[in-house]
Amino acid sequence: MNDSSERRTARFTRLAAALAGAAVLAACSTTTGGGDSGGAGGGGTDELTAAGTYPVESLDPHGAQGASTGTQFAGQAIFSRLVKPEADGTLTGDLAESWEPNEDVTAWTFTLREGVTFSDGSPLTAEDVVASFDRMMELNGPNAGNFPGATMTASSDTEVVLTTPEPDASVPGKLVLFYVLPSGVAADDTAFFNDPVGSGPFTVDSFTPGESLALVPNEEYWGDAPQLQRVTVRNIPELSARLTALRTGEVDVVWGIPDDQLAVLEDEDDLTVETVPSTAEFTMWFNSSVPALEDAAVRRALWQAVDFDTIIGQLYPETGEPAVAPVTPVVLGHAPQDPVAYDPEAARAALEDAGFDFSQTLRLQFANAEFRPFLQAVASDLEEVGVHAEPLEKEQAVFTEDLLALNWDINFQQLATPTFDAASNLGRLYTCAAGRNGYCNPELDDLLARAGGSADEAERTELYDQASEIIWNDAVGMYPMTVSIAYAWNASLDGFTPDPSGLPDFSTVSGGGS
Repeated sequence: MNDSSERRTARFTRLAAALAGAAVLAACSTTTGGGDSGGAGGGGTDELTAAGTYPVESLDPHGAQGASTGTQFAGQAIFSRLVKPEADGTLTGDLAESWEPNEDVTAWTFTLREGVTFSDGSPLTAEDVVASFDRMMELNGPNAGNFPGATMTASSDTEVVLTTPEPDASVPGKLVLFYVLPSGVAADDTAFFNDPVGSGPFTVDSFTPGESLALVPNEEYWGDAPQLQRVTVRNIPELSARLTALRTGEVDVVWGIPDDQLAVLEDEDDLTVETVPSTAEFTMWFNSSVPALEDAAVRRALWQAVDFDTIIGQLYPETGEPAVAPVTPVVLGHAPQDPVAYDPEAARAALEDAGFDFSQTLRLQFANAEFRPFLQAVASDLEEVGVHAEPLEKEQAVFTEDLLALNWDINFQQLATPTFDAASNLGRLYTCAAGRNGYCNPELDDLLARAGGSADEAERTELYDQASEIIWNDAVGMYPMTVSIAYAWNASLDGFTPDPSGLPDFSTVSGGGS
């Protein structure tokens, strides 16, 4: 057997071990709590229980957790936005009935819907919108990064104007991450979120961070009232427990289903299973601010050392596709780049030429156990070229804190673009001012600013193509995989639509008979 065959055999052995690890993860836990068991499809007409992929750690949409999937899910249920996306990414009005830019796209005027009240019966006015924007900017959480230097003013009780220092045609899309709270909620007011007042379709009945969120209809909601009388979102970290709860009727909707379980679920007569292309992509940033990773040649070599195609084929044959750009094909600004070919010999040689210190250990941080087999496989491939990478699994809150503090060497995220616009991903996260991955390139800053300021979609796409080429070739990160999200739900539910960002809307859902 030659060296190449030996390496190939060793790699498949490691992947088999990773798959076995995934099976262990899916088999070693049991459910706790939950509703009545009634078999698959046993949900009732008035209540729905869901088990999503990520926990809800915070209800504050303006804070450090504001961009997390769990907080975004809670935010869209409890609060309102000026605009919101349809499942296909099309923007529609929420609090805003209409919006339009000025001639040079440096100011956007939003006309508010009249007669909207908060859940406590108080009227929602432009003052609340402005105060919420100011609070978001003061907290400087991840969503504030979409609006550097921006200000908002109220020109009347039903009109607000958002002004940016530079032309920004992507403002409406970015605002799908902006939620309106009552004025008077201070930046440090954590007590408010124990029983938050909002203008969304639901209000909070109970909340245990990281465990469960129970929602009931907002009787003051301006739109169509939810038909469900209660929605409970449970955090069930282990995959087998999540799927068992679905089959027994403890939960009605599950998403983020692993590939090896899809065929089994599709055979269940009482379940509907659907996989949808998403805005999410596996994203593995390098911390370019640490000496070991400041050289682009080193970062490219590390990318070249991992056989992502084989790892994806083994672990995600149904829901994964090798990525060819820093954002997915459903996002405005997607521009395909040349794939990075797996070549461990060339990777090792490039690392040696760059003077890489093989004695160090790279900190590979991630959250959520479901990604453990993938990252173990990545670390194993890096080990083959002599690079030690230690996967560090962290609780979501710790992960977020360390992410923002750049307390990592390689950071793994399943990074979504809920705005369907590259401005809120590339434009927010890759600038020098953002400081999110230790990378700074004035040429990239210029391209991203011009792309964000153009109202011409063709021009924006071309500029994002140039920006993506820099991000890709400088290996700001590794971009292994675009993600499809697999959903399964009780067939008795009506009105459920799988969401490409993993943020399903339960306000339009009704249940079937139990």
